[in-house]
Amino acid sequence: MISQNPDIRFLGRLLGDVIRAYGGDKLFRQTEYIRSASVDRARGLEGAQKVDTGLGALSLDDTLSFVRGFMLFSMLANLAEDRQGAGGDTGASVAEAVAELEQHGIGRDQVMAMLRHAHIAPVLTAHPTEVRRKSMIDHKNRIADLMGLRDAKRAETDDGEPVEEAIRRQIALLWQTRPLRRERLYVQDEIDNVLSYFRDVFLPVLPALYARWERVLGHRPPSFLRIDNWIGGDRDGNPNVRAEQLRSVLGRGCAVALRYYLDAVHALGAELSISTELAHVPEGVLALAEASGDTSASRKDEPYRRALSGIYARLSATYEALIGAPPPRPSTLKGAAYADTSALRADLVTLAQGLASEGEGALATGGQLGRLIRALETFGFHLATLDMRQNSAVHERVVAELLREAGVAADYLALDEPARIALLRAELATNRPLGSRFSRYSEDTAGELAILEAAAGAHSQYGPACITQYLISKAESVSDMLEVALLLKEVGLWRAAEGGRAARLRDHAGAPVRNHRRP
Repeated sequence: MISQNPDIRFLGRLLGDVIRAYGGDKLFRQTEYIRSASVDRARGLEGAQKVDTGLGALSLDDTLSFVRGFMLFSMLANLAEDRQGAGGDTGASVAEAVAELEQHGIGRDQVMAMLRHAHIAPVLTAHPTEVRRKSMIDHKNRIADLMGLRDAKRAETDDGEPVEEAIRRQIALLWQTRPLRRERLYVQDEIDNVLSYFRDVFLPVLPALYARWERVLGHRPPSFLRIDNWIGGDRDGNPNVRAEQLRSVLGRGCAVALRYYLDAVHALGAELSISTELAHVPEGVLALAEASGDTSASRKDEPYRRALSGIYARLSATYEALIGAPPPRPSTLKGAAYADTSALRADLVTLAQGLASEGEGALATGGQLGRLIRALETFGFHLATLDMRQNSAVHERVVAELLREAGVAADYLALDEPARIALLRAELATNRPLGSRFSRYSEDTAGELAILEAAAGAHSQYGPACITQYLISKAESVSDMLEVALLLKEVGLWRAAEGGRAARLRDHAGAPVRNHRRP
């Protein structure tokens, strides 16, 4: 059946051109015949079941080329459908949902009240069965970008190449690119993959999605949709996840987020050329401009640009403080690093309020500045919240070793459940750690303590939002949860407090997610 999606028809036509050019006219005709005969069968047309599709006549090489062609068609069709979902349809579906709720007496104020208490966090997990190469994903993303130029009625790319020819070239590259990996996927490869999705998809798309929802709802919704990540924190899913991988995913994620913010602030500096000679500028913006250190004579009457120069300098210093190296485009000014995202957000909101006060609401909320503020609220300095996960049996063994080495319990594993609970509660009533640098622990215990130390360090470096949850696989008892609290206490993520207990992580007991377990 011919698709009603014009993007699918367009990309399918270009794929046909590529198959004819690189596979030959015979392969193209065979592919078209098989496709047509298969569609007729699927539609149940009279006599179609008796028609030979021609699959049996293909040679082995032609069969492989045929399969590759349909694999690429499926990829391009998915791209076209994703684009349709990312376009006006998402806003339309939200508008339809709001309209339907209103028919049932639920107004937009009630929807906004619900969203103020909502938290939706899709979790990115590692898939060891994902064998598609990043090269394939990169070519697909380039086609998506080029399709955006086509939507904008651009005849040529920035390099002067006709847009349709550029898309055909990318499809030709896909045709000649080996689609599957030949080597096993390591944790670092998984980190590379997940960060590419944040750079190419989530960072640019989520702020735009929020802007669309804001137009539909008539109010600015809270940042209730965020992205969580298991890669680099899920030890039960992958025993190769260690402290090094946890530090890597958070450090590199922080760099991705900060580079995005730096690029956005740089772009805003080019855009907000508002002059005090032509517009009233509020005191808050003028104060940021004066504190920026930007004394350029050419920008003397442009306080927004000067303020953004100061913000950029502080962001550049933040990058160097958190990453340990200067950003790709360092500031020429000196600035103090931001202590946290709230301080950066306050500066950006000051600019937004200044623009809104003079009737420039579109610049303040719907333009680059509004998207930057939303991105900061959504991704922070940590990019994605990392969930930690381990099997309860590992916790049990590690706690037993810590208690034995500290002289508290010679054989914790031999205790029944009530005795375990009593012992763990007594230990959690004090901030005294069990571990000692003079003790020699097994590899498992040393590894668990190291990754927890790395998590505590990440809390100090990137803020507590970088890790908020600890999932316990195969938790069956109260002691399974108390054991995690005891381990968190060892690194300062759980502390005894007056009148109760204080924890900087929430522990969640549950059965293992089998889809994410390694064989």
